[in-house]
Amino acid sequence: MLTASLAQEIAHENAAVTGLGILITDRNGEVIGSSDLKRVGSFHEASVEVIQTGLSASHTARQAAALQGVRPGLTLPILLNGKAVGTVGITGSPPRVRRFGPLVRRHTEILLRESATLRSQLLRERGIEDLVRDICGFDPEVIEPAALHARAGELGYSLECHRAAVVFNLLASPVEAQKLRQDTAGLRAEVVRIIREGFGQAEDIVAATAPGRFVVLHRLSAALPFEGALSTICDAITETVRARHKLTMNAGIGGAGTTLTELRSALQDASDALLLGAKISPNAGTHSIRDLRTYQLLSGAGQRSRSRLVATELVELRAQADWKQLRATLIAWSEAGFKLVDAASALHIHRNTLLYRMAKIEQITGRSLRDHSASITMYLACLADQIDDA
Repeated sequence: MLTASLAQEIAHENAAVTGLGILITDRNGEVIGSSDLKRVGSFHEASVEVIQTGLSASHTARQAAALQGVRPGLTLPILLNGKAVGTVGITGSPPRVRRFGPLVRRHTEILLRESATLRSQLLRERGIEDLVRDICGFDPEVIEPAALHARAGELGYSLECHRAAVVFNLLASPVEAQKLRQDTAGLRAEVVRIIREGFGQAEDIVAATAPGRFVVLHRLSAALPFEGALSTICDAITETVRARHKLTMNAGIGGAGTTLTELRSALQDASDALLLGAKISPNAGTHSIRDLRTYQLLSGAGQRSRSRLVATELVELRAQADWKQLRATLIAWSEAGFKLVDAASALHIHRNTLLYRMAKIEQITGRSLRDHSASITMYLACLADQIDDA
């Protein structure tokens, strides 16, 4: 745990505080950090006995001269969990530096414990990230399910409960992207913390899986509709990120599942919701796959099939100057259940304006919008056009 880089940092900080010469050795007495860089890599003989006995030792100029690599001063053991992991040496006459001994040793041990805690946290975060990545790409022919369940258990999670999938994505302008590159680790950890606080359950699995991308497997208390509650949580989280870091973040809510295969599909749903939602409703911050299932189906059909559908059903309408208004009319007409009042309300237009647009569509296409089968076909073509329009 006492690495050379950490030892050098500790020596530098202690020297800055005390104004004295400071060195740090490992368990073998080798100097791995020092305020005097020339001493790094040398052997400090006094440290060997201090490590063995666990007791501090002081050396006058005469005593130090008889030992290899030792100068007058004080040598103290560095203890971690009661075990000596190295020593810290303070250069100067023993009577002068002795009063600094407890301070330097305490400061050194605090820094070492903090480093050990941080390392443990980083290893845990990496373990969670790897777990989520493996769930995202789960293939029972490649990854043994029992192994994933065991890894999740070691991290304190169960993969056998009902979970909903959410994916967050940071959207950055060129200037913001530069900021992200400069402080990737710090911002990444801060966003993960904000997401965990937003969901507020220790059982929720939260991980950063790629630059600017964060995944949540939210534990559900029951298999009830959850999209509304999750949307509220996601909106609050994205607003917090915007307020604190001036960054835009969108969220995609996927399906839910209990098995690894279901969780993989739920995560794919959440990613699809992010992608499709940004095209269909670019002003919305949170998108649910439940509202985008038809778009998802059309997206899965492939670009060639969508283009063919659009070309055969909408070619005359797409040539009109007010095509996007006509497209919105066809979509609202179908989604309102072919009811004039509801469709007009959805479009925020007068009933007569809706009738005018419908008459224009019927005249151009030669189809009656009262023929619901024809309307649905044109509706699907409009959705396909929306997907490829962005």
